[in-house]
Amino acid sequence: MIDDFRQVEWDAQAEEECLRLVRLAVAEDLERQQDWTTVALVPLEATGRAVMTARRAGILAGLPAARVAAAMDSRIEVRPLATEGGPIAAGAPLADLSGPARSLLTAERTLLNFVGRLSGIATLTRQYVDAVAGTKARIYDTRKTMPGWRRLEKYAVHCGGGFNHRLGLFDAVLIKDNHIKFGSESSGGGHFSLAEGVRRARAFLQASLPERATSMIVEVEVDTLEQLREVLPEKPDIVLLDNMSLNDLRGAVAVRNATAPQIELEASGGVSLETVAAIAVTGVDRISVGALTHSATWFDVGLDWL
Repeated sequence: MIDDFRQVEWDAQAEEECLRLVRLAVAEDLERQQDWTTVALVPLEATGRAVMTARRAGILAGLPAARVAAAMDSRIEVRPLATEGGPIAAGAPLADLSGPARSLLTAERTLLNFVGRLSGIATLTRQYVDAVAGTKARIYDTRKTMPGWRRLEKYAVHCGGGFNHRLGLFDAVLIKDNHIKFGSESSGGGHFSLAEGVRRARAFLQASLPERATSMIVEVEVDTLEQLREVLPEKPDIVLLDNMSLNDLRGAVAVRNATAPQIELEASGGVSLETVAAIAVTGVDRISVGALTHSATWFDVGLDWL
């Protein structure tokens, strides 16, 4: 059994992707011009200092992104005052910023946007993680992310105590009905089953990517207990249970436990804060939740000028 998907940390690649987003954000705000309000009213030599402050309680994520955003002027200094991934109270200071006043004013909205978006995801993720506490279930994200923001949003899920599913299509094999449908039609050999799909995927990896054949996760999606029984003998690493009822989830766990206990089961589809605890107690190992990234509420942060 392969342990898990790669988990996103703040590293050089996250830094690089964040920098690209910062450049886009700056272009949106300035369009190769200036912050004319600031230029008109604030002297060039003026310096300033502000404290980034949480307006409500939650989980902090995004201070490294704020540092990247502030680095549009290397003279801006960002000093963290809170722990990334840690709980923060309403009114808590998050970071101390100082430097040229014009640059601080121009960068303000960009850096607050990064922290607000990522802390919102981390805060919602922690709510899901807390809801399944005491069960074996782990909370996972999905690929339902803002284009260009995926690595940062998955980093925020990690800060909130959740786990990262595959980063992209390159990262794992996940076989769904559509792959079987189009694969069957193009092969000219008639319809083949999900189990055959797992066998073909394993054979392809061994033949075409032998260096990754033993490390790439192979997951298959099923809709029914009959399909689950069909694929378990092929030993996929994970079986995704798509939109199953609680009774079917319990049945799936019983079937898996009796025949292939090493295979992990992932519940997916229609998961909410109201339903996630009941899903967790069925005995599934993983619960993937698109809402972590596509429905997270903005986390309100502001700059208090000193």
